[in-house]
Amino acid sequence: MRVSFIVPAFNEEATLDELLERVHALPLDKQVVVVDDGSTDGTGAIAERWEREHGVVLVRQANRGKGAAVRAGIAHVDGDIVVIQDADLEYDPVEVPSLIEPIERGAADVVFGSRLSGGKPQRAYLFWHLLGNRFLSLLTNVLYNTTLSDMETGYKAFRADVLRSLELRENDFGIEPEITAKVCKRKLRIYELPISYYGRSYAEGKKITWRDGFKAIWVLLRVRVESQ
Repeated sequence: MRVSFIVPAFNEEATLDELLERVHALPLDKQVVVVDDGSTDGTGAIAERWEREHGVVLVRQANRGKGAAVRAGIAHVDGDIVVIQDADLEYDPVEVPSLIEPIERGAADVVFGSRLSGGKPQRAYLFWHLLGNRFLSLLTNVLYNTTLSDMETGYKAFRADVLRSLELRENDFGIEPEITAKVCKRKLRIYELPISYYGRSYAEGKKITWRDGFKAIWVLLRVRVESQ
């Protein structure tokens, strides 16, 4: 099965080249779609070189956020499976073959890579982020009668037709709870697999903040009460 990687990138010149090297090395039939979300550093130039030398699909847009970048990328995918791959190397592409295996077997519609289910290397976590993530996962499980351990994970794989069918509208990091809520509400076959997590500090470029946690609560509640 062909795998399309959507790589939303905003000011990730320090990691984008290595990230694309790791994806390129995977023994998969693949397509890579890099969405430059209005970067002001060398991200665009790196992506242009990969477009020229390796056939990466490059999409440029004004800075609108991760959600808008993911939606822009979806319009260009041609694979059977889609993986959302952050450009910051917090998630290692070497784990993608394991992540997509339940979809390839026909068992899953969506696979979440869980940072919180144990068994894989984890950088010592920011305590309040960990607490917030556990709360959001608990809220998700209560609202949608599911058992996710890491609803905010940035590593998600989808059957391409499933991802295209989701009516997504969040422009920022709210895309994560929106995707989670909508796949749970539709009772799709969701699997979780443990993944490694090489988290960054804010000094190293981490962008998500406590405000995004409050936004996630709002998005989970909004999707729960809105009509299908």
